[in-house]
Amino acid sequence: MDIVIPLFDRFEPLDAIGPYEILGHVPGAEVRFVAPEPGRVTDALGALTVEVPTRYSEIDSCDVLLVPGGAGTRPLLDDPDFLDWVREVHGATRFTTSVCSGALVLGAAGLLKGLTATTHWAAVAELEAHGATYTAERVVRHDRIITSAGVSSGIDMALRLAALLTDDLTAQAIQLHTEYDPQPPFDTGSVAKAPAAVRERIRTLG
Repeated sequence: MDIVIPLFDRFEPLDAIGPYEILGHVPGAEVRFVAPEPGRVTDALGALTVEVPTRYSEIDSCDVLLVPGGAGTRPLLDDPDFLDWVREVHGATRFTTSVCSGALVLGAAGLLKGLTATTHWAAVAELEAHGATYTAERVVRHDRIITSAGVSSGIDMALRLAALLTDDLTAQAIQLHTEYDPQPPFDTGSVAKAPAAVRERIRTLG
């Protein structure tokens, strides 16, 4: 089972690493990272550098394509070669998925037209500009296409995907192995719940 995750400069780290942690435990799965060019890519926070040996164009098919988000998705939206590759690979996947603003890449590739989809709350207008209808759900599935909301929701998506690739029992065992049992100290994890002061404070964060 071949799972491919494209990385690029300014990718959001948890978008990729959260699902990788989950999907890497799926029996028989091989998770591979690819990049626009072989070499180092640096995450959106600037301190995590990953050496990626494989150019995305070296991959012509996979069972699962998972596109993470981050500020680095924006240049990809205007990269016809990368978008052509996404469309080509999607043609044969079992599942094509995204985390956070990775949904914008699927949208720019024309895969979300007429579908409901989710993404990070700050990217809603961009998502809908690609013909999708935004929903605030954390994970949205339409047959082979699965989108997930911002950053941490990629873990939820990966667990659902693990169940689809194997069975519920295996996915539950992976959840236990990773001790994924969220108990956040604050109830401000969505725009609907966060008070105005929190929404204003986030504008000052890098």
